[in-house]
Amino acid sequence: MKTDGIIFDLDGTLWNSIRPVTESWNQVIEKKKGKDFCITEDDMHNSMGMRMEDIARKLFPTLPDEERLALLRECCEFENGYVAEKGGILFDGLEETLAALQEKAPLFIVSNCQSGYIEAFFKAHGLGRYFKDHEDPGRTGLDKAGNIRLVAERNGLRFPVYVGDTQGDCDSSKKAGVPFIFAEYGFGEVKEEDCDGIIRSIRELPGLFL
Repeated sequence: MKTDGIIFDLDGTLWNSIRPVTESWNQVIEKKKGKDFCITEDDMHNSMGMRMEDIARKLFPTLPDEERLALLRECCEFENGYVAEKGGILFDGLEETLAALQEKAPLFIVSNCQSGYIEAFFKAHGLGRYFKDHEDPGRTGLDKAGNIRLVAERNGLRFPVYVGDTQGDCDSSKKAGVPFIFAEYGFGEVKEEDCDGIIRSIRELPGLFL
């Protein structure tokens, strides 16, 4: 496969941060709404990859829109610092794979997260040096397809690819006009016929590129 830029999703593709994210949100939720509103790791797992407003609607369905969004914003603000300190679980072989890929093409991240979350990932594990650029809807207000296009255009990419782990990632990649590589080891499922490539471990990724 030919590429001049590899754009990654974050959650379920580069790491698993479900535990620290859930812990951080529950600290805020318990203080604001009580233990009856606290969420589980399964709740968070089933929300990964969704837009933030959709996560708020899914996790706090009984709250009015304005109240649930205010609670979500406070959870996310606290989460960034908590995750930056605690870190998450990096998928096996991640750093050596990033180092190998960097020799082939520049690397980027586009994630459906709040502003500051990608930076928390960088701070927690010292991996920011491998990525040339990153983007999220918290900064741009764009959907994932728009941010994929933005990063590609901003960095002059002619043959970018997107690596993600959910059908939403795949749909966004296709909408952006970018080939999609499915990280099968992640959180979601994608129809095989929708994929331009499939990896069962992050370690397999360098082998897809010339």
